[in-house]
Amino acid sequence: MSVLLAPSILSADFARLGEEIESVARGGADLLHVDVMDGHFVPNISLGPPVVRSIRRATRLTLDVHLMISEPDRYLVAFAEAGADWISVHAEVLPHPRRTLGAIRDLGRRAGVVINPATPVSAIEEVAADVDFVLVMSVNPGFGGQKFIEHSEDKVRAVRALLDGAGSRASIEIDGGIDETNIALAVAAGADILVAGSAIFERGDPEASARHLKALAAAAAGRPVGTGDA
Repeated sequence: MSVLLAPSILSADFARLGEEIESVARGGADLLHVDVMDGHFVPNISLGPPVVRSIRRATRLTLDVHLMISEPDRYLVAFAEAGADWISVHAEVLPHPRRTLGAIRDLGRRAGVVINPATPVSAIEEVAADVDFVLVMSVNPGFGGQKFIEHSEDKVRAVRALLDGAGSRASIEIDGGIDETNIALAVAAGADILVAGSAIFERGDPEASARHLKALAAAAAGRPVGTGDA
């Protein structure tokens, strides 16, 4: 499986969002990571299905929609209909995780489960065989531009061991503070999907930044960088 780059639009200039998306696409982005926040589960509010629908019209890139919300089940259909290709939900808010993940798959979308930095890997043990990907947060969610939490790569390794033990080939995504200083650590630990926000959109040239990070990921993996075929 190739290493995929998923620029996080949370760090993009929303006044120029269409241009920013085109820029990272030219730089080789495989997905767009879209953070949805409700001001309850995390201390911030971002965007909803109408914005996802607008983004869908602006790009053919896979839309990786990360629901940082308290009641994700209520909104799965709305985000799927808006154009989300992948939908991830937090283990911390799921009373019936297998049912929620099944509902996402029934909508024809890839289903992911997310764990926060303080959440043990054991929290997803029961659904390890039921996910298409696991998203490991390497910052506390809610705001962009945070610093990568040290040793987050150890959690990636632990997730990979759990998935392998369950006979799962699910991908591992990492999100939070990913930049040129730690991208190799993440890849070496087993991350297949790399979310980067400020390291792409706040360096002055999103296209060049995306291309640079992809090259670093490819070098770390010792294999070709992905083309969206995860």
